[in-house]
Amino acid sequence: MTDLSFTEVFGNALHGSPTVVVGLGAEPVALPVDMWTRPADAVDRAMVALCVDSTLDIGCGPGRMTHALQEAGHVALGIDVVDAAVTLTRQRGASALCRDVFRRVPGEGRWETVLLADGNIGIGGDPVTLLQRVLTLLAPGGRVVVEVTGPGTGLVQSWAVLDAEGQRSRPFRWATLGLDDLEAVAEQAGLAILDVHHLEDRWVAVLWDAD
Repeated sequence: MTDLSFTEVFGNALHGSPTVVVGLGAEPVALPVDMWTRPADAVDRAMVALCVDSTLDIGCGPGRMTHALQEAGHVALGIDVVDAAVTLTRQRGASALCRDVFRRVPGEGRWETVLLADGNIGIGGDPVTLLQRVLTLLAPGGRVVVEVTGPGTGLVQSWAVLDAEGQRSRPFRWATLGLDDLEAVAEQAGLAILDVHHLEDRWVAVLWDAD
């Protein structure tokens, strides 16, 4: 088994290599690459409708949501640490850059919305720290549209690896955040819950700067 970087294994997954993530639960979970690479569906578009004006899509992957944002008339930019994801986003006709959210990002302090879809609240393994960083990206009065897990789930922080055929990523920090702990996490980050939406089998919250 070869240990590679997260970006290498994830990039291979986006190009069709069957890949599971190990460490987020009792059993390995297959990466939902088919969902990420398909066109936006009705639930995705409902999530886009919660975004206002210019929107930064953090962890854009292959660009499903970034493209849907642009189709809906938003000025939108996707960022991702995986080159393959950025390339696929651009192939859809959407704007994307290879960037780490914890490093310099274009338009800091001017984004009206930051989108964290598809579990990307888990980036870095600490949702409070991530949301505090997001606050620095938002314009005054801006909002965060964040997908979380449903009732009966809280905050879980762990180490995980991506496991593919003959390849394994080095461990990385990740988190999952559910509705039960959302208010506490938002409050620690300096945000408040504006509303919560149940979109078929997905849960999406809108957060804003309470100050």
